[in-house]
Amino acid sequence: MAKIIYTYTDEAPLLATHSFLPIVRAYARQAGVEVDTRDISLAGRILANFPEALDQSQRIGDALAELGELAKTPEANIIKLPNISASIPQLKAAIAELQAQGYAVPDYDASPEVQARYDKIKGSAVNPVLREGNSDRRAPSAVKNFARKHPHSMGAWAADSKTRVATMGENDFRSNEQSVVMPADDTLTIRHIDAADNITVLKGDLAVLSGEVIDSTVMRAAALDEFLRAQVALAKEENVLFSTHLKATMMKVSDPIIFGHVVRAYFPDLFDTYGDVLAAAGLSPNNGLASIIAGVENLPERDEILAAIERGYAEGPRLAMVNSDKGITNLHVPSDVIVDASMPAMIRIGGKMWGPQGEEADTIAVLPDSSYAGVYQAVIDDCKANGAYDPATMGSVPNVGLMAQKAEEYGSHDKTFEIAADGRVEVVNAAGEVLMSHEVATGDIWRACQTKDAPIRDWVKLAVTRARLSNTPAVFWLDETRAHDLNLIAKVNEYLGDHDTEGLDIRILSPIEATKFSVERIRRGEDTISVTGNVLRDYLTDLFPILEVGTSAKMLSVVPLMNGGGLFETGAGGSAPKHVEQLVTENHLRWDSLGEFMALAESLRFESQRGNTAAGVLADTLDAATERLLDEGHSPSRKVGEIDNRGSHLWLARYWAEALAKQTDDAALAAKFAPLADAFAADGDAIAQELLDVQGRAVELGGYYRPDTDKTNAVMRPSAKFNELLGLLS
Repeated sequence: MAKIIYTYTDEAPLLATHSFLPIVRAYARQAGVEVDTRDISLAGRILANFPEALDQSQRIGDALAELGELAKTPEANIIKLPNISASIPQLKAAIAELQAQGYAVPDYDASPEVQARYDKIKGSAVNPVLREGNSDRRAPSAVKNFARKHPHSMGAWAADSKTRVATMGENDFRSNEQSVVMPADDTLTIRHIDAADNITVLKGDLAVLSGEVIDSTVMRAAALDEFLRAQVALAKEENVLFSTHLKATMMKVSDPIIFGHVVRAYFPDLFDTYGDVLAAAGLSPNNGLASIIAGVENLPERDEILAAIERGYAEGPRLAMVNSDKGITNLHVPSDVIVDASMPAMIRIGGKMWGPQGEEADTIAVLPDSSYAGVYQAVIDDCKANGAYDPATMGSVPNVGLMAQKAEEYGSHDKTFEIAADGRVEVVNAAGEVLMSHEVATGDIWRACQTKDAPIRDWVKLAVTRARLSNTPAVFWLDETRAHDLNLIAKVNEYLGDHDTEGLDIRILSPIEATKFSVERIRRGEDTISVTGNVLRDYLTDLFPILEVGTSAKMLSVVPLMNGGGLFETGAGGSAPKHVEQLVTENHLRWDSLGEFMALAESLRFESQRGNTAAGVLADTLDAATERLLDEGHSPSRKVGEIDNRGSHLWLARYWAEALAKQTDDAALAAKFAPLADAFAADGDAIAQELLDVQGRAVELGGYYRPDTDKTNAVMRPSAKFNELLGLLS
């Protein structure tokens, strides 16, 4: 049998899997397709990395490493659901839960060696391993058509809105970037040389390939602090909210450090007075205000420290809130405010964020590094001038993203350092030649990135292919005034010559000019393919979908793996912790599995391209069932007592069975599904009511990061009749 690997992840997608996967397995089996799972959840990855701490019966194997190898083969067919990109607070919470469940994993800070192993798990540890190809991400026609027929709400923009983006523009990663293209395979060393010429190797034995683009840069801490203090003062003076927008999950080394600088800038007296006390207690602003508040409970200075925090609130500008009802601010947890989700949400509601009293207000949005900040400012300027976008008429901005083999900044984690002493950082080759060099000061953040040549060639090819297939202009978002982009522009121009581009509109524009070009076309209802690097891929595949269709979770994300396999991602909507909270308290899961439906269809279609025609019939009928589900209003509701994720799965299964029973391309499949379609016609409404009736009461899952399987199945598969009907396909 053909095999699809369906990933078992975290939070809301994990819960939805318990309901949806039995449907997937039952239907796929009829076409000779086996659907297996691999556990790449945060808890699963922790257990996989500490097998020596576990009993033999508790060991689960390293599923992520296994999938990473599979992704390099032509056989790969992987459906990837959203997973937690863990911050340190999340990682520690998962460790504590596992320990309470009887897994003897060590504490995060048990030893430097243990902490180093845990640090490989935090942040975006999954996607770089699996992404052995570049991405093709777009809104499926069914989703786009639904958004046009049923446009989501958009906040009104005022021409005099005070909302703006604040960015450094100098002394940051963009302005200090250096870049080289390797003339041959080589081995590099990154070293720090202090004022006394003492050499410390920060990273050695860095293997690079001929044609690979290597970058290095530094963000200067003193300039960052000066910039942040100025923005805090301006927000107070202008009476707008202060907010910061970072990516502490994907940029798991640099951005938590920057986040700590923001916390210090907002609470200067707190750290001037109690900074040493907090540091001695192991409490770092890099982990957010919430960790400090929790950590001072047993300190003698507890009351004084909490009072200093309250004075900081009173003396500073109003803070943007994550949850004003619970007092959770923009500075509480570094992973709570992720730029690619928070900025589009702010733009969608008219440039507003929520203030401490639950009020909507304009904001200074602080994005310290200027590499991509101008994209958001360009959209804000357009909205101030022309008003909100209209989902009923606006065009689309699909994306072709350069991400294979840990391309660009998202592969920088093991080459990012907080500088310990004044001096310089050099990148030298095996011959001892200095390729790049930066003067640095204590506390500066230095990083290096790699982008291999083969992924760049594949990226250009994919861009041309998508432009040809969709007859849509394609724009490479590259800035000739940035060192890395200048090297990529040369390669793009060279590799475009390998393809037939006659009749195609392919151009290269800076990110700011590309944004202006794209939003101008959007307002005319025209589509424009964005061809971007790894970070902009992440940003734009949230920004435009949130404006176009209301969420990035409904995007189709196909990754043609470079060695012939396929990776199918289920959207960019994150893992939705608030959805879990509602399920536990009200037995209502509002997670929308639309992304899973679309990824599954593409995964089955991939099998059909390898000769399994029945899998292709499953894919086509699944698409039809998905569009019908949208048209007939059976997506999950936010409100308890209305349809939720489980009810949506029921309707999808029903419409899919009906489509399979009616199709004429495969008589054997039609015969297999006709009895099930009849059974749904007879019992489907009663099952739907049964799924509604269980709501409204608290449920027990037996864990958050590693829920109990039996308890979770009982919650997510509460209808005995529905389970019985799926048995008709056994």
